[in-house]
Amino acid sequence: MTRAADHATVAGPGWYPDPWGVSPWRWWDGMAWTVHLAGTPDHKPRLPSWLSVPVLIGSVVTVPLVVLLTVVEPVAILLGLVPLLIVLPVLAWLDRVEPEPRSSRIHAVLWGATVAGVVSGIVNTIVAGAAGETAAAVVSAPLVEEAMKGLGVLWAVRRREVDSVIDGIVYAGWVALGFAVVEDFLYFVDAAADGFLVQIFVLRALFTPFAHPLFTSWIGLAIGLAVTRRQSLAANAAWGYGLAVVSHAAWNGSLTYAERSGNNAAVGIAALCFVGLFFAAVVTVILIRRAQQQRFVAAAPMLAQRYGVTATEAHVFSNWRVMLTARRRLPRSKRAGFDAVHAAMARLALLHERPGALDTVAERRLVDQLHRARAAASVA
Repeated sequence: MTRAADHATVAGPGWYPDPWGVSPWRWWDGMAWTVHLAGTPDHKPRLPSWLSVPVLIGSVVTVPLVVLLTVVEPVAILLGLVPLLIVLPVLAWLDRVEPEPRSSRIHAVLWGATVAGVVSGIVNTIVAGAAGETAAAVVSAPLVEEAMKGLGVLWAVRRREVDSVIDGIVYAGWVALGFAVVEDFLYFVDAAADGFLVQIFVLRALFTPFAHPLFTSWIGLAIGLAVTRRQSLAANAAWGYGLAVVSHAAWNGSLTYAERSGNNAAVGIAALCFVGLFFAAVVTVILIRRAQQQRFVAAAPMLAQRYGVTATEAHVFSNWRVMLTARRRLPRSKRAGFDAVHAAMARLALLHERPGALDTVAERRLVDQLHRARAAASVA
């Protein structure tokens, strides 16, 4: 191991020379090496891993806008945060199978709130001015919004953060959540000015907080399948994007028709269809999560034997309830270290599941990540 890598083990979070030589720089989170790669040999990245250049550019527009809206209508902004309380626990539950770094989750949410929000807002405004609000809602919004949210998932693939189908769905959910929160800010401020804040809040925040995550989950599902099965990323992203656009357009179209025609029955039918699709998606995700959870538990003994994990650790990670209980009993300050060990083992299990020859370079990287996380967390 290089001297730079040894130095990183006692240094704070930051970019350090990649000890495996895969990239000039790799992000050290203060406890373990992560999947974040960046830079050129003579150019050390200046941004932390929870930021990126696109997010930084998008925030130039989003941050002042949110500050202005907060000054104008603070109650509407507070109500716009309610979906976070509903959706985040679900995404955290999904992510428990293979915990993602906190910085990765933050970046995904920020991508949706800044990059996806700004580009979509500009395009939709132009289309609405040129072709009308209906065209913007039914055509432009589904096309551009799902494209920009999908790029957020692809950015996570670029940063080597997506290892499974669940990862793809979770990153899609985080990106979509960031987008939806900022969009809700705008809707709620407008509704407050028109005297319809309560109605719009109930519809968007309480009845359909999972709308955007549900639409974009098609893209995450398709990309996750491409990564795990070593299929064409472009082809899978294309059909996932198509399904996301169709479902989004159908929802927006039904609401637009109901608003234009005054036919409240259309809203009821659309809501029933949305609820049916939502529950179908929930069942599918639960089955996928359970299958991945069972495969991880089954692989834990092999991983322990192959990679020198202690008998105590093998016992903890070979039983899902024991693992969750052990994590809950830890002080909050030590849970991140526990999750880093869990994540490294989960990624090794997924690596062994992929078709074809084992990627020995990735294996060495993950094994080193596992041992460093164990040493830092003192799980044994």
